[in-house]
Amino acid sequence: MEAFASRRLIAVSSFLLSALLPAAAQQLRPPAVPLITHNPYFSVWSMGDKLTGGPTRHWTGAEQPFTGLLRIDGKPFRYMGGWPGDVPAMEQQSVTVGATNTTYVFTGGGVKLTLDFFTPAFPQDIDLLSRPVTYLTWTLDSTDNSSHKVELLLDVDGRIAVDTDNQKVTWGRSDTTNLHVLNIGSRDQQVLNRSGDNLRIDWGYFHLAVPNDEAATLAASREAIHDFVHTGMLPTSDDMDMPATPRDDAAQLAVELPIDVPVSGSASRHVLVSYTEDYAIEYLGRKQRPYWQRNNKPVQEMLTEAEQQYSELMDRGAKYDADLAADLEKAGGPGYRDVALLAYRQTLAAHGLSADIDGKPRLYAKENFSDGDIATVDVIYPTAPFFLFFNPELLEAELKPVFDYAELPRWRFPFAPHDLGFYPLADGQVYGGGEQTEENQMPVEETGNLLILAAALGQTEGNWHVAKEYWPLFTKWAEYLKDKGLDPENQLSTDDFAGHLAHNANLSIKAIDALAAYAQMARGIGDPVTAKKYEVMTRGMATKWEQLARDGDHYKLAFDRPDTWSQKYNLVWDQILGFHIFPNSVRQTEMAFYLKHINEYGLPLDSRADYTKLDWQVWTATLADKREDFDAIMAPIQKWVSATPSRVPLTDWYDTKTGEKSGFQARSVVGGVYIKALADKSLAEKWRTVDTKTAQSSN
Repeated sequence: MEAFASRRLIAVSSFLLSALLPAAAQQLRPPAVPLITHNPYFSVWSMGDKLTGGPTRHWTGAEQPFTGLLRIDGKPFRYMGGWPGDVPAMEQQSVTVGATNTTYVFTGGGVKLTLDFFTPAFPQDIDLLSRPVTYLTWTLDSTDNSSHKVELLLDVDGRIAVDTDNQKVTWGRSDTTNLHVLNIGSRDQQVLNRSGDNLRIDWGYFHLAVPNDEAATLAASREAIHDFVHTGMLPTSDDMDMPATPRDDAAQLAVELPIDVPVSGSASRHVLVSYTEDYAIEYLGRKQRPYWQRNNKPVQEMLTEAEQQYSELMDRGAKYDADLAADLEKAGGPGYRDVALLAYRQTLAAHGLSADIDGKPRLYAKENFSDGDIATVDVIYPTAPFFLFFNPELLEAELKPVFDYAELPRWRFPFAPHDLGFYPLADGQVYGGGEQTEENQMPVEETGNLLILAAALGQTEGNWHVAKEYWPLFTKWAEYLKDKGLDPENQLSTDDFAGHLAHNANLSIKAIDALAAYAQMARGIGDPVTAKKYEVMTRGMATKWEQLARDGDHYKLAFDRPDTWSQKYNLVWDQILGFHIFPNSVRQTEMAFYLKHINEYGLPLDSRADYTKLDWQVWTATLADKREDFDAIMAPIQKWVSATPSRVPLTDWYDTKTGEKSGFQARSVVGGVYIKALADKSLAEKWRTVDTKTAQSSN
């Protein structure tokens, strides 16, 4: 009876998911589809139109094959992966990407197969967010008024646990009170042994966990796929010759799930996939555990809890996704909704979530495919709207490691640092001149970013404890911007791919807004004299800025460059944080100009090139007073997402005429698209306080 009840709940959850997700969301063609998304190391995607079109891959593009086969009344079909090529693929009918769910629908052999990948990534619940578990659920229905005997196979290649396929792995079995588990990991287990960009994890263990009431067969064997295709069964014994490399003879982890599909009604099964690594981050020489493991919770206990909560979480995820989709559509329209939903899990999966020695959360962004830096300040800055919208505690967890580092004597500059090292080793800045020289630093950029975000954090959290804790540091930075911010010297900014630029008008806006942020924090901590001083100063600077930047019907890229222009996306904080130091006419003048310069796939970043940035375009669109102006900038972005030939997790840097990726992929900065939702204060307050355990659909 317990098994029957559990499976009935699974079917109900699958029904809720399909019923609550908006049909229009299925119209977008993602460049790549998120399947298993937790952190920069455990991040698996499908990079094509069809799940059967090729192997699943790590966000870097390296193959990490999850192969899915099924036999319907003895005939084999393929539903995931491109191999074996002689096994026919089921017909993929649709793919829907929600905030926490990705759902595929296939048909073939008289059966409809619904495959759901669900990661309960609720930012409001940090404990749950940090749990490294994704659920795969298969739901089958008859399409020909006949019953069917089905066997499902999921096979996972050992490449999931190593950086390259010539590294040796070992494997084995475990049991918990409610799960049978297959495990695989590298032989050498060199924890936190390297840092950099195009890397996969090679310490810790991948787990394929199967409920012990599913009548499943498990095998750790290189021959699992072959035997299943030809006999409908898995090997009766596990491979034991180890260690071995995935390139050669390493075992693959496989589970076979038998399902009797009735004439009417659904039948479902599910498994859990997980990756555990003991230590996730090194911060200034100190190893930090994953947040879920901060109190030394055993892996078996974590997996047991995850299985116990499966049905409840499936329902919560379905309601959460539907409610968020509806609210995003209200905020910015269907196109905005689709892009924001696609950005959701990518934003989270580009971070590592660990615990400091006091047990408090620490969040570290990885600068994916743009140097591999960790805790890059000008990556935190564009990502911040996501966390300000859902849970500012996570933004605080991201900022504090940077603030603590900047207070150390080893950081001897009067401006803010750029980064903390190469992921996952946050042992000190490596960009530009590092800790040694001012060469190729981003002094105005990063200093402005951190002051703005500190004020946004205080305003959103409703208290100013962070400002109080770091006030001497913030004061030093404000003094620097007072002298250097209005007319920036020749230096890099966040768009460093464009090179050095002096007299940068958009960077100047950032500095002025950062000083307004400092004034706001001063008032918040009870220093009205300092607040008044800086408020008066910033209004004078804004007036001076307009005089320097004006160029007929728009404002310049740089003060000394007439007949140029750029997106002034930094202006968005003047509205959102309530500074109002720039006259509305600045936004309105710029918006009217932008609308005349939109290309097929978006608004160029500036007059120097046709490329653009996804995040900055949505920030710029949010400056609009009229919804139709926002829509005019958003529409080509939605078109680009479905048309780009670059089949990778969302890039944020692309060509507005060809749609091709210029660089970057899978970065957290796509979370910046949530700036439009953040601008709706009541909506943001709703999502910061939503109880994910009882979230109700707004439909």
